[in-house]
Amino acid sequence: MAQIHYEDIHEGADIPTLEKTPTTRTLVQWAGASGDFFELHYDKEFAKSMGFPNVLVHGRLEAAYLTQLLTDWIGPKGEIKKISVQYRGNAFPGEKLLCKGKVTKKYVKDGQHLVEAEIWVENPAGQRITPGTAVVAVPSK
Repeated sequence: MAQIHYEDIHEGADIPTLEKTPTTRTLVQWAGASGDFFELHYDKEFAKSMGFPNVLVHGRLEAAYLTQLLTDWIGPKGEIKKISVQYRGNAFPGEKLLCKGKVTKKYVKDGQHLVEAEIWVENPAGQRITPGTAVVAVPSK
């Protein structure tokens, strides 16, 4: 994994997109790892009774995808200082989700080279279903 440095980052720059296509198997694995066994994520009939066409991808799984977006970008010497997301829409198994981000600010504070970013998960319709923000620290050259 390549290491990005503070000097290589510019405000307004896009973070490289991460594509994910969760399957029902992914949801089972996530449920086992996270302990989130709410029926909405594995029981299609239950999901339909709640007004959804299929089971839903866990929101926290989408947040984990955004965390991977950041760690892939900042490299092994980078550090996530803060991440915050909101759940504003739904994702379904088999859909290609695009995890994206944009640098909004960079600054040095207490000797750390910090970068703020807007991050989000986009569904196939182009809707930002899981918007958020993050602050990361990256090394300087």
